[in-house]
Amino acid sequence: MAGHNELGKEGEKMAVAFLQKKGYVVLETNYRYQKAEIDIIAQSENTVVVVEVKTRSTPEFGNPHEFVKPKQIQSLVKAIDHYINANDLDMEVRFDIVSIIKNKAGTNIEHLEDAFYHF
Repeated sequence: MAGHNELGKEGEKMAVAFLQKKGYVVLETNYRYQKAEIDIIAQSENTVVVVEVKTRSTPEFGNPHEFVKPKQIQSLVKAIDHYINANDLDMEVRFDIVSIIKNKAGTNIEHLEDAFYHF
């Protein structure tokens, strides 16, 4: 596995632990629907939270959360719509990003709630 894939998987594990410490209940990880993958589906009170995890070793080329593009957002919306319908849930949906910079200097985790809105 390439180094960036390992960093990404490690970032997802750190994001799960981070969210659980904040009181979120993790419902699914790496949920796939068609070509889309949702890194984390969690619940916070009566809200289903779609979490995209972006992990980088440096912010040199931009902060990790800046790498979520409109086409990816559309895919996430389709995937969570499927999840909500398949599980017969009647809850609000929120889209968050957990942005992680991890390198030899340490780890910085930033949680952006309501990072984008579906359209």
